[in-house]
Amino acid sequence: MTYRVDCHVKVLDETVVERAKRAGLDAIVYAPHFTRLPEIRERAASYSDEDLLVIPAREVFTGSWRKRRHVLALGLEEPVPDFIPLEAAMAEFERQDAAVLVPHPTFANVSFADSDIRTHADAIDAVEIFNPKHLPPHNRRARRLAETLSIPPFTSSYAHLPRTVGIAHTAFETAIEQEADLVDALREGVARRVVYSNGLGRWTTTATELAHLAYENTWEKIDRLFLSGTEPTHPQHIAYDGRFDDVAVY
Repeated sequence: MTYRVDCHVKVLDETVVERAKRAGLDAIVYAPHFTRLPEIRERAASYSDEDLLVIPAREVFTGSWRKRRHVLALGLEEPVPDFIPLEAAMAEFERQDAAVLVPHPTFANVSFADSDIRTHADAIDAVEIFNPKHLPPHNRRARRLAETLSIPPFTSSYAHLPRTVGIAHTAFETAIEQEADLVDALREGVARRVVYSNGLGRWTTTATELAHLAYENTWEKIDRLFLSGTEPTHPQHIAYDGRFDDVAVY
């Protein structure tokens, strides 16, 4: 029996849960941007039930706006902030024995480059080889990287919009009944299949998600940079008690 997991979604509400169940998913990984781990955990727990497990995670926004790298961590016990160097984030993940995933590799300027994956290959537990936001060349390049470096694959809907949830999933050949099960499956390289469709629905999803990405990188970015106060996940936020002040890039 396989357990079907959408390994990365950004949104979570009743509509998301309903769509995930209709898609036959057993679990989704919830990792919104700029949200602290305790809040993510609380929200994930509130939407989990016997039919769908919602697993909390953090997609940490490392580096600066000009040279940023997103990295997905599961199984964290202590919060890790954004806006710290990639090397500092990876060291913290290792300290906490978290599962480390590379989402949307080599995509735009928000992702691990080929050189980053090679440098940190021993610490990476899975590389995303299909992302609905990607065009086919991006996905083929990601697949080649994972195969060349012998890093297990994964996929996700990377849903920023509820309608995208479930369009792609990873089918693990082991039971995923709690957060620790998925962390172990990823860290141990459990056999899995990457499942997705390349039909009309996939291309509609790509178009709508790319349009949303354009919004995120224009007005929303300006709001975060210039109009908002200190982000809850900023390393100098009081919640981190000064532990990351010496590595903060801002």
